[in-house]
Amino acid sequence: MEPDPDARAISAQKLNVVIKPDLDALGGAGPFDIISLWHVLEHIPDLNQAIPQLWNLLAEDGTLLIAVPNSDSYDAAYYKEYWAAYDVPRHLHHFTPSTIKPLFSKHGFQLADQRPMPFDAMYIGMLSTRYETGKTDYLKSIRVGLSSNAEAKRTGNSSSLTYLFKKAH
Repeated sequence: MEPDPDARAISAQKLNVVIKPDLDALGGAGPFDIISLWHVLEHIPDLNQAIPQLWNLLAEDGTLLIAVPNSDSYDAAYYKEYWAAYDVPRHLHHFTPSTIKPLFSKHGFQLADQRPMPFDAMYIGMLSTRYETGKTDYLKSIRVGLSSNAEAKRTGNSSSLTYLFKKAH
């Protein structure tokens, strides 16, 4: 499913599949063994409506795979208001390890695994330096990205994180 009509049309044409506009349109589809929200969750307006819908669409032993930026990361603190992953107004929510787990727990999910996305620190750095100065500073992006990844090894606060959630039993 893809809510943006232009992206939905391009995807449907390239993939030669029907792409639904929202979770409601999936209707009786499922259950799904895996549902992936790859840098999607931060764009969903009503999480308390969407997360139960995802729970209903997921098979009993299914996996919900989520990738999101982490606003508690070193690079978020470094770039401050220029941190590209704030991406206001497109990013409606910002997540940290300490906020995402209780959000999904209250909707019947349990965290099964959490992993860093080390290359995101460099990519977000390239966008952030462009927001900061109008030009991409590749060396600074790599330096700050490496520092962010080093700090993440100590704190677990990688620039972006992937989470695997399962239905709680």
